[in-house]
Amino acid sequence: MAEFWLISAPGEKTCQQTWDKLMVATSRTNNLSTNNKFNIPDLKVGTLDVLVGLSDELAKLDTFVESVVKKVAQYMADVLEDSRDKVQENLLANGVDLVTYITRFQWDMAKYPIKQSLKNISEIISKQGTQIDNDLKARASAYNNLKGNLQNLERKNAGSLLTRSLADIVKKEDFVLDSEYLITMLVVVSKTNYTDWQKTYETLSEMVVPRSTKLLFEDHDSGLFSVTLFRKAIDDFKHKARENKFTVRDFQYNEEEMKADKEEMTRLSTDKKKQFGPLVRWLKVNFSEAFIAWIHIKALRVFVESVLRYGLPVNFQAMLLQPNKKNMKKLREVLYDLYNYLDSSAAVIDVSLIHTPCGKWKV
Repeated sequence: MAEFWLISAPGEKTCQQTWDKLMVATSRTNNLSTNNKFNIPDLKVGTLDVLVGLSDELAKLDTFVESVVKKVAQYMADVLEDSRDKVQENLLANGVDLVTYITRFQWDMAKYPIKQSLKNISEIISKQGTQIDNDLKARASAYNNLKGNLQNLERKNAGSLLTRSLADIVKKEDFVLDSEYLITMLVVVSKTNYTDWQKTYETLSEMVVPRSTKLLFEDHDSGLFSVTLFRKAIDDFKHKARENKFTVRDFQYNEEEMKADKEEMTRLSTDKKKQFGPLVRWLKVNFSEAFIAWIHIKALRVFVESVLRYGLPVNFQAMLLQPNKKNMKKLREVLYDLYNYLDSSAAVIDVSLIHTPCGKWKV
């Protein structure tokens, strides 16, 4: 996970001198960080009152859009399921990896025209973030319902013989059907009790058909046996079977219901496959859109705070630092020494940590 510090420092005679000074202090002599200029265009300043109000609004918008970025990234991981290792390759911004996008950041003039006021640009981003958030909720709800219904059916066809669906195990010929007097019951017997079953099943009730039992299916622990008896003996047979630790499954052979269940599972599985590709594409596109919007908010915040703290005319250099993890404490000390001539409120603007989407901003 890459980590960056986004800072702003007042321009010296030129902004290039500000940049050179930082480079000398942090990278050319002591390798404290890898630095990139963070290019912010000439935005419309507006009035002081607007900038003060916008400062608070942008902080809230920053938090909101960050949450959208995280939600889209997390849902991408959820949707990919067993292919979670491919999440990072799907989380791109403008077609490149996130570190590349941040370190080579260029303002998107088409999406966020700089002729617009700062307020209007922030509203464009806010509407965009809200739209992505709402669309994500709707798409996730629909896909999760489909996925949940499929999982419920899959669970019915898995697990032990005591609970799983028997539709894919039994066949029509296993049952006595359409008889007024006889019925075929299904009994789950532990493998350790096979011998007891064979010895006792005919005597569990007076009306069990002799030699009518048949082993239909086995799992690791148990076997599913069929047995035929007279209908009037059902309750007595169930009671005696329970006393002997045999479990009678409540099951009636219904070909139409079994066919419908199989068709429903096939339909749900097909629908899930059909929705998977378009959903992943939507997540990729909208993750990119949300992440790009998020970084533009960072640029807006740096611009607004820099103008408020350094004054007019606009003269500051925004810089992106990727700290050497072993030297973070030293880097902070160097930055303090570099800018301690400024008043305390303006020493370092927005010394924040940018992480890839699953991380946090720490201000």
